[in-house]
Amino acid sequence: MSDYRFHLEKYRPNSKLTCPQCKKLRCLVHYVDDQGIIKFPNYVGRCDHENSCGYHYTPKDYFHDNPDMKPKDWDDDTPIYNKVGTTKGKEEPKPIEPSFIPMVFVSKSLSAYKTKNPLYQYLCGVIGEDEVKRIFRLYLVGTGNKWGGCTVFWQIDTNGNVRAGKLMGYDSKTGHRIKEPQSQVTWAHSELKIADFHLVQCLFGEHLLHERPTAPVALVESEKTALIMTHFMPDLLWLATGGKNGCFNEKAVQVLRNRDVFLFPDLGAKEQWQQKALMLQTVCKRVVVSDCIEKIANDEQREQGLDVADFFLMRPTAHEILADMIRRNPAVGLLVEKLDLEVCNDEEPQDGVP
Repeated sequence: MSDYRFHLEKYRPNSKLTCPQCKKLRCLVHYVDDQGIIKFPNYVGRCDHENSCGYHYTPKDYFHDNPDMKPKDWDDDTPIYNKVGTTKGKEEPKPIEPSFIPMVFVSKSLSAYKTKNPLYQYLCGVIGEDEVKRIFRLYLVGTGNKWGGCTVFWQIDTNGNVRAGKLMGYDSKTGHRIKEPQSQVTWAHSELKIADFHLVQCLFGEHLLHERPTAPVALVESEKTALIMTHFMPDLLWLATGGKNGCFNEKAVQVLRNRDVFLFPDLGAKEQWQQKALMLQTVCKRVVVSDCIEKIANDEQREQGLDVADFFLMRPTAHEILADMIRRNPAVGLLVEKLDLEVCNDEEPQDGVP
C-alpha cells in the first residue's frame, strides 16, 4: 500500500457516503490522501452498486477538473489503489447536478478588504483603491479568514447561482500566489463543510454576461488576470477559466453562445488553447486566439509562463510612481492629502500589446 498515496478509504462505521448519482445512502466509498494533506470533496469516490449505478470519480478526475488542487509531485501516471476493482467497459456516469452555495456567504465576504485581503492590498498600490474597490464589487470578489486572510473568487452563473468559491492566498507585497510550503488554495464548500456538495464550476465573472449582452468577451486562465485587465482594457468583458483546464469545457462555454470571444492564453499554452478554440467555434459568433504576448516575450518570460496582465504591469503605473515618491519623500504624501490631489491614470497599453 505504500506505493499508493491516494486510495479508497478503509471501511469503518458510518464512513460510507451518499452516492451523488444513484442517491442511495451509505454506498459511496470516499478517496483519501495517505499523507493527510488533500481532503477530497465527498463526491470523489466509488459507488458500491457497480452494476446498477457504476459511479466512479477518481482523484485523477478531480485533479483534471481542478488543476489548482493538484500536488506538485502529481502526474497522470501516479498509481491509485482501487480496492473494489475498476469500471472499465461500463457506461460513463451520468452528469452530476451542481450544488449551490447560499448567496448570504457571498454577501458576508464582501468586507475586510484592507485588513484581510492580500490581493486587494497589493492591487491598491498598483491601480488605486477606488478602482480596486469598483472591480472587486463588480466581480463580487470576497475576503476569507483562511491563512490569516485570503481572496475568495466566487463563481456565479448566469442564473445568479453560486456554483463555487475558490479561496487563494497571495503575497500582499508582490501579488504572487503563495505556493510554499503548500499551495494556499481550497474551496468554500469544503471550509463551510457543506455535506454532499457537488462541484460543477462555471466561468469566473459569468454573472456579468447579462449586464453586458453585446460586449466582446476576453477569456483568460487566472481570476486575478481578469480583474487586472478589466482596469486596463474595460471595453472587453474579462472572464476566467480558473486554470488551463478549470471549467474550460464544452458545457461551461455554452454561455458564450453567439458572442465575439478573444482568448488570451498564458505563455506556453497557445497550442492548447487553439485546440479549445475549435470547441468554441461551434458556439461563438467569432473566436480569436491572441498571440500578442507570444510575439514580444523573451525566453525568460516564456519559462515563467507569464500572462497578458503581467506585461501590462511591467511598466510602473501612476499609483506606483506616486507611492515610490512618497516613500522617498513623505512630504509629497502630505501635499497630496492637503490639496486633495488625484492621480490621473495613464491608460496607454504596454508597447506591443494591443
